[in-house]
Amino acid sequence: MCKMSLWFVPVCLLVLGSCGKKAEEKEAEPIVPVQVTAARQDSIRRIVTADAVLYPLNQASVTPKVSAPVRKFYVNRGDHVKEGQLLAVLENRDLSAAARESKGLYEQAAANYRATSAATLPVQITTAQANLQAAKEALDAAKKLLDSREQLYKENALARRQVDEAQVGYAQARGQYETAQEQLRTLQSVGKEEQIKAAKAQADASEAHYSGAEAQLGYTEIRSPITGVITDRPVWEGEMASAGTPLLTVMDVSRVVARANVPLDQASPLKVGDEASIMPSDGSEEVQGKVIVVSPAVDANTTTVQVWVEAVNPQERLKPGASVRVSMVAAKVPNAVVVPPSALLPTAEGETVVMAVGSDSLAHEKKVEIGIREPDKVQILSGISPGEQVITVGGLGLEDKAKVNIQKPGEADDKGAEKGEK
Repeated sequence: MCKMSLWFVPVCLLVLGSCGKKAEEKEAEPIVPVQVTAARQDSIRRIVTADAVLYPLNQASVTPKVSAPVRKFYVNRGDHVKEGQLLAVLENRDLSAAARESKGLYEQAAANYRATSAATLPVQITTAQANLQAAKEALDAAKKLLDSREQLYKENALARRQVDEAQVGYAQARGQYETAQEQLRTLQSVGKEEQIKAAKAQADASEAHYSGAEAQLGYTEIRSPITGVITDRPVWEGEMASAGTPLLTVMDVSRVVARANVPLDQASPLKVGDEASIMPSDGSEEVQGKVIVVSPAVDANTTTVQVWVEAVNPQERLKPGASVRVSMVAAKVPNAVVVPPSALLPTAEGETVVMAVGSDSLAHEKKVEIGIREPDKVQILSGISPGEQVITVGGLGLEDKAKVNIQKPGEADDKGAEKGEK
């Protein structure tokens, strides 16, 4: 009996020691501190971003139509101008004289047209007939006087000089008679309507010539075609302004257009009217805008689609030609399940998982399918339900079913500080 008791005691001690070690090992299992957030339902946007270059809303290169020296500039680079404002004047004294001459010729032709239109042809014909009758009577009288004097001359009753005078008078009377005949014939052969047409054609031609001269003179006054700001003025006063060569450049920078080349797969959901924003490269405040152009064609060289974003340019701080970053809202998904980007963990197999904390205080690895991304949230298509607690801090390297301790943000730092004080 004693021998058995002595043998039994060591065995019991061994068993008790083994159980104690297992208990210690179980108690020594680490508890990982983590921070969590609940998956929630929220709207999320599909945002397409791209680099872009700024352009003015409108731009005009002011080019003279005539070549002449610049007499006077009224604006300089950086000046704001209105549509129709006088910007410069070219030398125009020769064109001014030509315009005055053309005006005189036009007024003369117009007066002739008015006189011709107001005249009555029957009165002119009656007058011509009376003139012809008077010329006929004068011719007959001159003929009788010549015959009488020639008879007296033959009878030696009259001097030769008087016969010659009668012959001159008869010749003059005959000429007047023939002229009266021609005037009457002309009036009878040409109607009043034709006379009016001829006078009107002459007046129209003179008016066209005068208008052309006025236009040439007007071309020497250089006016702004748009409202904007002068961005270039390469010519100085006194220098030659050549026709077809820009004299000034005016830009409307009250609004700007950012032109971006977007990959085809990203540009496909974009449409005119989508919300957008422009972020300047200097890090200043972004400007809100909208998509105004989505090119229907793909650039064969870059396989990209050009997209334009228009925005108001406050204080003209956005400069045409500058590089910017545009963000365009291609789509909005309401009531999507979203989690913070920090909750997503990659796997060696290339999948994406999140670590969810259950009521058992254990971390459960869940494979998820992600959708739209925003900087502060990611859409979860499957794998997580709204309300589940997902680990956002401390999940990297955490094993499935590891025991965790949920802490509030900053709690771990506060405890560490307390330990350090102690």
